[in-house]
Amino acid sequence: MPTVSVKRHLLFQALGRSYTDEEFDELCFEFGLELDEVTSEKDIISKEKGEEKAKGASETVLYKIDVPANRYDLLCLEGLVRGLQVFKERIDLPRYEKIIPPQGEVQRLIITEETVHIRPHAVAAVLRNITFTKERYDSFIDLQEKLHQNICRKRALVAIGTHDLDTISGPFTFTAKAPSEIKFKPLNQSQEYTASQIMDLYRTDSHLRHYLHLIENKPLYPVIYDSNGVVLSMPPIINGDHTKISLNTRNVFIECTGTDLTKAKIVLDIIVTMFSEYCAKPFSVEAAEVVYPNGKTHIYPELAYRKEKVKPELINKRVGISETPSSLAKLLTRMCLKSHVVGNTLEIEIPPTRADIIHACDIVEDAAIAYGYNNIQMTVPKTYTIANQLPLNKLTELLRLDLAAAGFTEALTFALCSEEDIADKLGMDLSATKAVRITNPKTAEFQVARTTLLPGLLKTIAANRKMPLPLKLFEVSDIVVKDPNTDVGARNYRHLGAVYYNKSPGFEIIHGLLDRVMQLLEVPPNEENGYTIRATEGSAFFPGRCAEIFAKGQSIGKLGVLHPDVITKFELTMPCSALEINIEPFV
Repeated sequence: MPTVSVKRHLLFQALGRSYTDEEFDELCFEFGLELDEVTSEKDIISKEKGEEKAKGASETVLYKIDVPANRYDLLCLEGLVRGLQVFKERIDLPRYEKIIPPQGEVQRLIITEETVHIRPHAVAAVLRNITFTKERYDSFIDLQEKLHQNICRKRALVAIGTHDLDTISGPFTFTAKAPSEIKFKPLNQSQEYTASQIMDLYRTDSHLRHYLHLIENKPLYPVIYDSNGVVLSMPPIINGDHTKISLNTRNVFIECTGTDLTKAKIVLDIIVTMFSEYCAKPFSVEAAEVVYPNGKTHIYPELAYRKEKVKPELINKRVGISETPSSLAKLLTRMCLKSHVVGNTLEIEIPPTRADIIHACDIVEDAAIAYGYNNIQMTVPKTYTIANQLPLNKLTELLRLDLAAAGFTEALTFALCSEEDIADKLGMDLSATKAVRITNPKTAEFQVARTTLLPGLLKTIAANRKMPLPLKLFEVSDIVVKDPNTDVGARNYRHLGAVYYNKSPGFEIIHGLLDRVMQLLEVPPNEENGYTIRATEGSAFFPGRCAEIFAKGQSIGKLGVLHPDVITKFELTMPCSALEINIEPFV
């Protein structure tokens, strides 16, 4: 969940009254939010960097409020205050108005075909005659950053640019050029750089370096010019210094470029609805015209209002209440969803700020929040069921106790591992493992879902080599393999794995552990209706020191002495024997 930091005195000033910390915490809970922390800039720096660094920092009290990830309208002080005021019925929900200037005066953003393979979409709008204060300006910048981290997916889907309209002249052109052809002075820099130099400049920047990969390997970089060739921005990296906004800025040109048009429209709607209250005509936004490469035009922002119809019975049934339609309409209106009763249904108007309302269930959720979760009467379910532990989990828990009683220590290892762990280190080819791969792994250690418990146990021993010998470890957990016959294309199996690490291999100890497990499972040592072991070969095991285990008429696993190459690849120096079986046939 995103966390919004707001200064307490500014929040109370905007709300028109003061609260104790406990009262505000309760208000947040009623509204479906959570007051996560009451702190200050000084406290934050002190915790992160020490008291010495915190000297001179502001002691202004900050409220850190957890906001649902889909409530983009609550990511700034303005939206938060507006939502709370409407919720407490102190103000009516404002009506957002799109003003289209006369022909010839509308700002135009022309998209060229060069952008198609990089960032093909762009939307724009103008906040006319806006008045900034230091607090409003900081909130304006902070909202953009919150949106970039949230719905914009770190600028991969959408990048926001805000510019002082009085320093530039339209029409504006959104195009793409070779890095060597783009040259401008980036925001807060003292000289001009080419696009390639800008990428090198920000490679060590703690903030902007995270976005460079979005375009650095592209042959062309996106760029926006005004009619005089002044660079507004090079999305999604940096704006130009020429157009930076300040406290004296009166007219703001907002452009959002991206790879997802729907997200771009939502982002633009959120920014203009949040800050249009500071315009000379509150809650009015000047529209801009976007011209596409095929010649078609579109007016943005859309600021679209739409109507949804929901049966009162549905809300009452889903929430577990029995409110009248008019009462439900009032509850929804408090959640910024203006509603009224039409016949035997509720007609709800969804404002442009509520992009999170997609389905009737979202409306039901808001009705439940407005009613108050604590006010919903607890009732005994009409259907009686008796809970029972999953048989496989019950068997797992029983085996864990007895394996520990046998002198083995339980390990709990990661379900993800590297491709090398389950293939190269065990002497296998990756294609033979049926491993489920992670599409975009963050680290080399988490590339695939494990197909065996052995690598995790061996890595645990490697991390505990200084412990007294022998080391006896076990784990009972799931492994994952591809299975085209399942709806998700993969299947989990519950495996039991154990290893014995000492100066001698200790095959007899692992064999004894197998016999003990089978004794607990009441499986006798015979071929007809019990278990047997037969000599076999395995890439991870020493030749002639490996056996396959059969039970219930099927192969359930292997045991044996590990190959010296496997031991060495896991950075171990002593012999090791191992056992791994599938316990699901015994459920």
